[in-house]
Amino acid sequence: MPTYDPDAQEGVISETRDEVREPSMYKVFIHNDDYTTMEFVVEILMRIFNRSMEDATLTMLKVHREGAGLCGVYTHEVAETKVGAVHAVARDRGFPLKCTMEKD
Repeated sequence: MPTYDPDAQEGVISETRDEVREPSMYKVFIHNDDYTTMEFVVEILMRIFNRSMEDATLTMLKVHREGAGLCGVYTHEVAETKVGAVHAVARDRGFPLKCTMEKD
């Protein structure tokens, strides 16, 4: 019966990868609609995207004037979580606020 030798390296191929890739990043946007209040958009930007009152107000005005505003750039999982959080809070408050993500 053959015996196992843990020091034997026969038939073992070991390969290391030196290349480390950064994760893909995703932009998260809030979109304008005719029903969601400006105050609620500011609240969302402060609560979910950790924006200051001033920055949230400027982004809300961009959303209002241009149709959409960038909320932040995140990894896929974080962006997906932020989009889901916006939709959940908006739904709970009765607003049809749309939030999307796209690859940077």
